[in-house]
Amino acid sequence: MKDFLKLLRIEFKRIFSNSVLLAIFIGAPIFYGVLFGYVYKQAKVINLPIVIIDEDHSPMSDKIIEAFEDNEALLVSDIRYTAGNILDEMPVKQFDAVITLPTNFEADILQKRHPEIRVDLNMANILNANTASKNIQAVLMTLNAGIEIEGLKKSGLHPTQAAASYESFKINFNKLYNSSGNYINFMLPGLLIAIMQQIIFLAMALVFARDFEDGHFGVLVKKSKSSLYHIALKSTPFIIMIPIMWFFISLLFDYFRINADIYNLPMLLLTTTLTMASMCIGMLFSIAIPSQLKATELLMVISTPAFILSGFTWPTLAFPDAIANVATYIPSTQFLSGFRKIAFYGGDVSSIKSEINTLLLICCVSFVVLVLLLQFKIYLFSKKQRKTSTQL
Repeated sequence: MKDFLKLLRIEFKRIFSNSVLLAIFIGAPIFYGVLFGYVYKQAKVINLPIVIIDEDHSPMSDKIIEAFEDNEALLVSDIRYTAGNILDEMPVKQFDAVITLPTNFEADILQKRHPEIRVDLNMANILNANTASKNIQAVLMTLNAGIEIEGLKKSGLHPTQAAASYESFKINFNKLYNSSGNYINFMLPGLLIAIMQQIIFLAMALVFARDFEDGHFGVLVKKSKSSLYHIALKSTPFIIMIPIMWFFISLLFDYFRINADIYNLPMLLLTTTLTMASMCIGMLFSIAIPSQLKATELLMVISTPAFILSGFTWPTLAFPDAIANVATYIPSTQFLSGFRKIAFYGGDVSSIKSEINTLLLICCVSFVVLVLLLQFKIYLFSKKQRKTSTQL
């Protein structure tokens, strides 16, 4: 135990003397967490620039323009009376929509000719296009209903009867789980979890690879030839430090007022299994690839697409089967699935049973392989040492 504690102090010194490791492990989650939090802090998309081409110049078209100007999500950046070459301006000014009110628009409405308002959407950014489309429809449908009801009232119907004649049935949308459509509640948790998985991967990828490169592995082998001993030695500092990083991540949830229930036993269990699975995968790469650069590069190949493959923003049901099967065994995929069940749906441990089981499977398989591989490397190193001493 005395030797273990002495080596443990050395491990901490080696960790804190490695500027790259510190930048990854401590700097990345704090910097990226704060950065992404402020990116999504506004929580919803507003002031999307639109252009209105008013070819009618009537009181009715003025009323429609005023309605668009009152909509929070839309910004009427220009009002024109002819279309001109507006499509040529789109690559530079990047309007999200162009709304054209045709000539004789008001007259056609009064004469029941059902004129058509043309809406050209810029689909280069689908999020902006969908938001613009939804708000444009809301404005136009409200005006359409108002115009129709006013027409019925002018024909002699009582206002109540006019409203009832136009509205055959009512629709009531009840929004559950993030009812405000707050984008920071939706996006930031997934990004923070992806960051944590990535920094655990990369930090653990350096622990053994660095020893192989600078010869410190030989010093450790002289102390013990047990792979379990070395795994315990290497993982202990991170078992101490990783909960501190998770604590900082949880503070970001509070700071950015993310409406998610994260302080509970199921979340603790899910976070622990994700951490252990990520640590085992990182150490496995560190042992299998005795180069810090190559180990981190290969783990980046896994961690970079992990967020997309997790199904957090794009449903896994839409993935090809081969990709969906691979994504299943990336720890963050299981964590984010369980996270949503706990944080937003109020689930308990039983609701995340499948995710926990998969994370434990990933952890166990990775751990067994890294124990065997490390033991084999210890054997090869010891054999080489004996051969060298014999020759001397």
